[in-house]
Amino acid sequence: MKTETTTGESDTSCYYPTIKDIVRAKQTLNSVLESTPLMRNRNLSETFGANIYLKREDLQQVRSYKIRGAYNKIKSLTEAQCQQGIVCASAGNHAQGVAYSCQKLGIQGIIYMPSTTPRQKVKQVKMFGGEWVEVKLTGDTFDDAYAAAMEECTKACKTFIHPFDDPKVIEGQATVGLEIFEQANGPIDYIFAPIGGGGLISGLGSYYKQMSPHTKIIGVEPAGAPAMKTALEQGHVVELQEIDKFVDGAAVQRVGDMTFNICQKVIDDLVLVPEGKICTKILELYNYDAIVVEPAGALSIAALDYYADAIKGKNVVCILSGSNNDITRTEEIKERSLLFEGLKHYFIVRFPQRAGALRDFVDRVLGPDDDITHFEYRKKTSREKGPALIGIELQDPKDFEGLLQRMNENGFVTEYLNEQPDLFQYLI
Repeated sequence: MKTETTTGESDTSCYYPTIKDIVRAKQTLNSVLESTPLMRNRNLSETFGANIYLKREDLQQVRSYKIRGAYNKIKSLTEAQCQQGIVCASAGNHAQGVAYSCQKLGIQGIIYMPSTTPRQKVKQVKMFGGEWVEVKLTGDTFDDAYAAAMEECTKACKTFIHPFDDPKVIEGQATVGLEIFEQANGPIDYIFAPIGGGGLISGLGSYYKQMSPHTKIIGVEPAGAPAMKTALEQGHVVELQEIDKFVDGAAVQRVGDMTFNICQKVIDDLVLVPEGKICTKILELYNYDAIVVEPAGALSIAALDYYADAIKGKNVVCILSGSNNDITRTEEIKERSLLFEGLKHYFIVRFPQRAGALRDFVDRVLGPDDDITHFEYRKKTSREKGPALIGIELQDPKDFEGLLQRMNENGFVTEYLNEQPDLFQYLI
């Protein structure tokens, strides 16, 4: 049974999308969206000895699957709700989906975004919504924006468009599963899907469990924001106190109540992937396949390594959920990848304050393929040794032990920073 709240959200613990609901959502979306391609990826297929297909939600008009749920929800509103207008809170893809829907349907919308949102994302939201949306920047976090949005809904009797925990939103995201089922040439053995709030995987998972029960649904979360894994382990929704927000399209502190209940029924396994590994996959997709994805968009592919033996010879689908990546993040993505792969190392090295000390370090410590990529030094004449912050990039992670050995043999006193994340993040 479904009951409506004042914000237009459905309050139900027994809700489960039916095939009829999902087909209806697909019919609604057909008027504004075309099905995204399901493409076999040669590089990944050869690497894993399987048929790896990519569901290209990065090619959506707003460059993520979020348009599906947003449009399906807004299209379902009553005439009175449309006249009153809608409200949402988002720092990214959901905001763009809502803005696009407002413009297509001629509905006034107010979109609350944190003041810290990159200008590129704010500009995109305004571009998709045009005259139909008003962007309000408030607070420093999503929680601040969410609180302001809910206050707006209460004060002006507007409908809140939830990013994931709403039946119509879930049914819209479920059309990703419907399209995969229709596009696949044969049975699909595994589907890997990213998890943020849970709208995508609960939707497509519910469709597949009804249409193809043997297909295994594998959820993938960033290691720094394991909201769904924690909830599944504890048997109830929990709110994480701290998360790594790097994978902004999937880093949430709390998953949805409805999505959690559905995920308990449809997820066969859940994998946590380190943020550094995700960065490596972003770079590989760009370099090998000319595919640009945001961090959340690479989550599903980053999980394949953990299933290398299980998926051999199987038909596998990975959801590329979005491509709204800010080019200014490229250096951070490269840095995180190098750190994860063991190719970048930071030290505080205490140099003797004499001429030639740095030359000795370069000549006696660095290997032939090692490179100093970061160097900060301040001479303090009152001290015998002066500290320098040095970043060293290796060509092979196996060279690290030799680097440490040569430092010790040549009497250089060092402090390794990679294992001190708080100090490391402050300095770099």
